[in-house]
Amino acid sequence: MRLVAALAARLEFLSRVTEKECQHLLDTDRRLFGHLFTLEDAQKIETDPILAERLDAFVSRFGRLQDTVGDKLLPAPLRG
Repeated sequence: MRLVAALAARLEFLSRVTEKECQHLLDTDRRLFGHLFTLEDAQKIETDPILAERLDAFVSRFGRLQDTVGDKLLPAPLRG
């Protein structure tokens, strides 16, 4: 019974973390892709530090979310 409670607590925690990471990614997505992202926008990355920072934030947050879901959330119930 203790193992089930521990697993439930772990899943609840990972669910909260995943939800926060999704929200952060969506916020960055809105700032970065609020309009059509064009080739011209991509060419500005080297000269526009704000755009470069937003792109870096998006990539980092996407990777973090992918790691959380793939490495922690999905395998947790299988480990039991």
